[in-house]
Amino acid sequence: MTARTTHLDKGVAGAMSALSGAAKQGLGDPVLAELVMMRASQINACAFCLDMHVDAALEGGETPKRIALLNAWEEAGELFTERERAALALTEAVTVLTEGFVPDAVYEVAAKHFGKAELAHLIGLIAVINSWNRLMVSRRIAPGGPAW
Repeated sequence: MTARTTHLDKGVAGAMSALSGAAKQGLGDPVLAELVMMRASQINACAFCLDMHVDAALEGGETPKRIALLNAWEEAGELFTERERAALALTEAVTVLTEGFVPDAVYEVAAKHFGKAELAHLIGLIAVINSWNRLMVSRRIAPGGPAW
């Protein structure tokens, strides 16, 4: 598989970066933000984004063990908090959308752990990482490769 040379407009990249920053800031939990972005990137098989967010998570104090077990967070017991588990469940539901909607039960659990503004920022973060994943995967950008 070779990288494609499809150019990403700097205006689009700038707007996406601004949305990412606003969502992360509004969520107010940088470690959780990285977990969410890593989980969506795992689901979407986006090596570029996964590589970037693993590095950011480690720099932010996340442990290698939790990163290694993120793909199996549901079976990882108490390694992830209830709040983190709610965010990860919502991440999976928004990322996959196999039923065409986010199940009410998943949304309601997330709403118990996040205030209205935090939940809006969390959903925004999930939406933007999914967009980044699609931009990178469609262009086959390898880890460490040029984003635009």
